[in-house]
Amino acid sequence: MTTLFTPLTLGAIAAPNRIFMAPLTRCRAGAEHLPNAMMAEYYAQRAGAGLIIAEATMAMEGNSAFWREPGIHSAAQVAGWKLTTDAVHAAGGRIFLQIWHGGRACHPLLNGGAQPVAPSAIAITGDEVNTPQGKQPYVVPRELRDDELPGIIAGFRKAAENAKAAGFDGVEVHGANGYLLDEFLRNGANQRSGPYGGSIENRARLMLEVIEAVSAVWGSERVGLRISLLNSYNSMIDSDPIGLATWLAGRLNDCKLAYLHVMRGDFFGQQKGDVMTPIRANYQGVLVANMGYTPAEAADAVAAGKVDAVAFGTSFLANPDLPARIEAGAALNKPDPAKFYSPGPEGYTDYPTLIAA
Repeated sequence: MTTLFTPLTLGAIAAPNRIFMAPLTRCRAGAEHLPNAMMAEYYAQRAGAGLIIAEATMAMEGNSAFWREPGIHSAAQVAGWKLTTDAVHAAGGRIFLQIWHGGRACHPLLNGGAQPVAPSAIAITGDEVNTPQGKQPYVVPRELRDDELPGIIAGFRKAAENAKAAGFDGVEVHGANGYLLDEFLRNGANQRSGPYGGSIENRARLMLEVIEAVSAVWGSERVGLRISLLNSYNSMIDSDPIGLATWLAGRLNDCKLAYLHVMRGDFFGQQKGDVMTPIRANYQGVLVANMGYTPAEAADAVAAGKVDAVAFGTSFLANPDLPARIEAGAALNKPDPAKFYSPGPEGYTDYPTLIAA
């Protein structure tokens, strides 16, 4: 496991190990979307990560997809997140904020009746969204006009400014899992014409413009990007994910990011393929992999040069001291899915550490 405990430079960040904490929606911010002391405790418990990537956070108001997820668009939210960044830094950690727009995954019952927006008027199917009125079907989104997209980009830029004010070490742009930027990127959800539809170059345009705007705030060496070119979550598909991976990996070299964070597979196993190999072959920066890695597989992948670091999700959720457990060869706590999104500390801040156990 020694390869997981070698330092790694991520742009302007020095990570002491290669065991990252993946962004995990936990819905502990309440209906007011306000980060709080319980969240600060949760993230500080996990400060041993090489890098913590905090959960999907609303870049702009009125785009809730999870009901109780946090935002970063108000002064109160900036102050709330400062509790977390102060706690993580006091514990010796590093933390990026994942900034996000839910796109067509949003719902009118979560956003004052507003219809969600997307690249095309195509609804998510085969799933339902949690709302104050119980689970509800997703609705058909409104297709964004080209002249509305500068406002989306400005919203991400403001979120980046707010994340800096809240004391984060950088930001990760959420371009994965069927949310707005991913919806534009993959042609199963983007069937528009014009400068933001059709070719790969056009479909990637909004994501690249968001990266440029966010990098103008932070410097690109403190900006990451997450993508999930195979994941079918939120009714997502692309006709050529390998071609998309190959093109995007090469194009992102121009962005000089701190890292590229790639989800390697599909939650539901519907879409198969290897996106990691073409991305590694074409991307010259730091590559972080995610999705179903065991510590042993992660160590082997880093040792073989296939990736530079691995982000762990549910393993970090259930093991606040995951790096210490991996280093010691200790057994891991099992996560409790029934409490992933519950409102209190159970299944959140009460998982035992090795010392407590």
